[in-house]
Amino acid sequence: MNSVLLMRLAGPLQSWGALGRFDRRDTQPHPTKSAVIGLIAAALGLDRADELGTLTELRFATRADRPGQTFRDFHVVGGGTYPLRPRDIITDHRRAAKAAAALETATGPTFGHLPATAVTQWYGAPKEITPDPGLGTLVAGNTSRDAIMSTRWYLADAAFVIALEHTDRELLDRINHALEHPARLLWLGRKSCPPTGTIAGGVHPGTLETVLRSTELLPTATTRQPWARIEAAPGTPGAKQTRDQPVTFHPEHRAHAPRWETRTRLTPEPTIEWDVIP
Repeated sequence: MNSVLLMRLAGPLQSWGALGRFDRRDTQPHPTKSAVIGLIAAALGLDRADELGTLTELRFATRADRPGQTFRDFHVVGGGTYPLRPRDIITDHRRAAKAAAALETATGPTFGHLPATAVTQWYGAPKEITPDPGLGTLVAGNTSRDAIMSTRWYLADAAFVIALEHTDRELLDRINHALEHPARLLWLGRKSCPPTGTIAGGVHPGTLETVLRSTELLPTATTRQPWARIEAAPGTPGAKQTRDQPVTFHPEHRAHAPRWETRTRLTPEPTIEWDVIP
C-alpha cells in the first residue's frame, strides 16, 4: 500500500532556481523536486557526495496554496576596500599564517604573536589587510578585482504543500521525523531563505492525487482552487517534461534527469487537517 508524506514550505522568501548560473539566478514559481530532495537529504544528515538511494524514487507533487509574488534583487559583492577591526576578522584556517603576519604588521605583537592554534581558532584573513593611518584602523580589500554584480529572483510570502509518495512507510516516517529534528540547517532554496513554522505534515495512506485532494488548504491560502503539479509516468496525456529529477548532488559531477508532471487545479475536500505551527 502506498503512503504519502506531506510537507509545508512557507517563509518570507523562497527561491527555487532551475536555470540560473553565475550572474543571473532565477526562481521557478514553485518548489522543484531537486530542491525538496536536497532539503530532505540535509535533514537526514547526508553529505553532498553521498548516494541519494531511495530518495530518488519518491514520487513528487506540489500544491500552491499561496503562490506569492516574484521580485528581483540586484546584488553586488566585493570590490573596493572596507574598514576592518581585528575582532571583525572571521575564522578562516586556510589563511591563518597570513592573518598573523598582516595583523602583526598592522597592530603590533598583540595579535600577530598569538599561537598558531589561537590564530586559526579566532582569526582568519580577508585579502590584503593593511593599516590605514587616516582611519586609525585596518582596511581589507582586493582592488585587483571588480565587484561582482548579479540579478537574483525570489518568491515573497508564498506557501506550498509538498506531497511525496512511496510504498516504504518506514522511510516516510523517518523523513517526517527528520524534518522537525534536522541534522543540518534547512533552507527554502537558498541560505537567505529560512522556513517558518512546522514543515512536517505527517504520513497518510493513499496516492499523491487522493491525499492532496483530501488535505485542507493552508490557513494562509489565497485561493480555493490551487494549482497542483503532480509527477506522472512518461506518455501520460497532458504531461510535460521538466528536468529536476536529482541524480547526484556531488560537487564535482552534479547531475539531474528529466521527469514528467501534469498541472491541474484542485478543489480540496478536506479530511486531513494540518497540525502545524503557522
